[in-house]
Amino acid sequence: MRATKAIIDLAALRKNYAAAKQRAGGAKVMAVVKANAYGHGLERVGNALANADAFGVATLSDAHRLRSAGLSQRIVLLSGFDEAADLPELRALGVDTVVHHEYQLRHLEQSSGEPIRVWLKIDSGMHRLGIPQDQAAAAYERLSAAQSVAPDIVLMTHLASADEPSPAQTPAQQQKFEQVVSSLAGARSVGNSPAVLNQTATNADWIRVGGLLYGLSTKPNTVGSNYGLTPVMTLQSKLIAINAVAAGERIGYGGSYCCQRDTRVGIAAIGYGDGYPRHAQSGTPVLVGQLQCPTVGRVSMDLLAIDLSQAPAAEVGDPVTLWGPELPAETIAECAETIAYELTCGVTRRVLFVEREG
Repeated sequence: MRATKAIIDLAALRKNYAAAKQRAGGAKVMAVVKANAYGHGLERVGNALANADAFGVATLSDAHRLRSAGLSQRIVLLSGFDEAADLPELRALGVDTVVHHEYQLRHLEQSSGEPIRVWLKIDSGMHRLGIPQDQAAAAYERLSAAQSVAPDIVLMTHLASADEPSPAQTPAQQQKFEQVVSSLAGARSVGNSPAVLNQTATNADWIRVGGLLYGLSTKPNTVGSNYGLTPVMTLQSKLIAINAVAAGERIGYGGSYCCQRDTRVGIAAIGYGDGYPRHAQSGTPVLVGQLQCPTVGRVSMDLLAIDLSQAPAAEVGDPVTLWGPELPAETIAECAETIAYELTCGVTRRVLFVEREG
């Protein structure tokens, strides 16, 4: 059996959700489980967070999976429905939808049937999805008048820069949002994971947390443990070969790394085919047993070369940790010029997932 596995710590997941509840200041907490729960497994995470106030998903297929798993909580379709044909499915599943565009307003006004709960998304400055500020009040009135819309409309926006050290954009977005909704009734939702962790936004009535749940940070030069979070995923493999490589010899595709001295080089059974980032540069740390060692050469589809100079007693079969509580995914992401979210989302189906409780 291939040695590569992703160990999912369900106790850590629940602990991180509890931390979000504590930081929420009385607000309800939506657990964002899009992208297969950031790569951790949608049903796995949903069942582990059976006490969540709501789940946030990106697709109706994810909502189907959660309902099929027996989860009855509120589910919110964060990107909203795509076409009128989606509305019966929303009703059948009992799923809330975000409304962010004129075409969605029209479809709801023309629809009949059981009222659907709506989250009205207002563009406060990110300019991705959302009703323009000067049209928000009119959109709210149209939704309130539509028989197909439930009366408890939630008002929401999304923050663009809450993970930056001095996010000047965040207070500006908050101010714009508050001005727009000041005369409108309904619960408010503003804070995302970076805002909650860095205390850069009001928690309002709902917070929406994704990366926080999985013990991850996106703020530069920080890791989840800086905020009292525990990484949920440990990506692990093992050494399947150890080679003696002479000084001056080159390693891997393109010979991009040249040994400066005689070197024991370990080969781990993991590569970009498993989701390890191909662009991780030579020198990216891994743990061989408990000892930190640098990678050397290009990442292959199935294999990764490691300089074992710092682990002279290493043997074939020794475990290799690519990221986890002792080696934050944020550190690896920096070496690959990406963020930790992309790493966990990118773990592929051929990796064996193993659940554990602590």
